Amino acid sequence: MCENASLFVVYNQLQLAVRWAAGIQPDAPLGLGHLAIAAAGAGSVVSFILYGGFFFLDASWVGDLMRSSYCSTPIELVKCKMQVQMLAAGVMTGRPAAKPTLQGPFSILRSVIQNNGFKGLWLGQTGTLLRESGGSAAWFTMNEFVAKLFIVRRERNAHLPARSLSKRDLNAWELGIAGACAGIAYNVSLFPADSVKSALQTEEELRPRAPGVPRPTFLQTFKSMYRAQGIRGLYAGLGVTLARSAPSSAMIFLIYDGLNKKFG
Repeated sequence: MCENASLFVVYNQLQLAVRWAAGIQPDAPLGLGHLAIAAAGAGSVVSFILYGGFFFLDASWVGDLMRSSYCSTPIELVKCKMQVQMLAAGVMTGRPAAKPTLQGPFSILRSVIQNNGFKGLWLGQTGTLLRESGGSAAWFTMNEFVAKLFIVRRERNAHLPARSLSKRDLNAWELGIAGACAGIAYNVSLFPADSVKSALQTEEELRPRAPGVPRPTFLQTFKSMYRAQGIRGLYAGLGVTLARSAPSSAMIFLIYDGLNKKFG
């Protein structure tokens, strides 16, 4: 919820910045390239929000957004570690544990800080930054692209001049399909970055290192996964992710565009 709200807020504000920088009038539509720039910027900002980013900008809208997330936990890191706890118990003991003691999110958070300091909260940030910046660009631009296809189709069928209609004139199913396509584009575009990020974040639990052995970097982990399984390994789990992302993105854009249509 916080991620999506932050993403839309920053995306809309960056569109204003892109208009100012490119000298585009407020009533003129932005091209897909300009929208992609705003979306990529929004995704990069949100990648730090997900990790409780400790940075502030002077603009009041960014300041309010950052202050609201300043004390947030590194959601992605804690989530991945919680999801592999039962597997990790079997790895550490050499056999599956019947009823392993599972840590809660705050226990995991304390453990990360004790073992790796506060910098440990940013483990996998490179992957998150790549996924959120590139993925958000694909997410928003694909939604706009498919929506424009529906708009052009409606204008041709009604023999209307170009740019007579907007997203406000589309039906719910058309907005839903545009949102679903956006969810597919988001994951297909940079899914390997997310795979490497998850591997880095669960490395201590599933692949314990000997004392003194340095932690692998993002690039080293990427190469290791590629050598082991190739492209197929980097996209492992894509199918089930798309099965979740397509309907959820359809619902997100359907609600957002519906609220935007009603309240402007």
